Amino acid sequence: MKRGELYRVYKGAKRDPKNYRVFAVVSRQVLIDTTFSSVICAPVYSNYEGAVTQIPIGINEGLKHDSAIYCDELISLSKTQLTDFVGKLDVEKLIALKGGLLAALELQEVE
Repeated sequence: MKRGELYRVYKGAKRDPKNYRVFAVVSRQVLIDTTFSSVICAPVYSNYEGAVTQIPIGINEGLKHDSAIYCDELISLSKTQLTDFVGKLDVEKLIALKGGLLAALELQEVE
């Protein structure tokens, strides 16, 4: 499992109208590579409103249509839920994801 990979996850959440949702893994790779049982993910929605915290993705990343990663809605998911691989972000999209996360959490980049 790598940062920037996309997985379709069965949620079955009452608040989410979809039983399945695609999530992007956003945890740092050091954490992903440990024995921790969960990772931080961001949901993917078909809406894109142009916010700096929304990262546009689509067919090039393995999806059926244009969508966006919502960095404002982070969630912790068990690694065991992340089995239905959809695709991954390229380097350019990973950089955009980093910027979206920094904006969502109001953090300044550390140099």
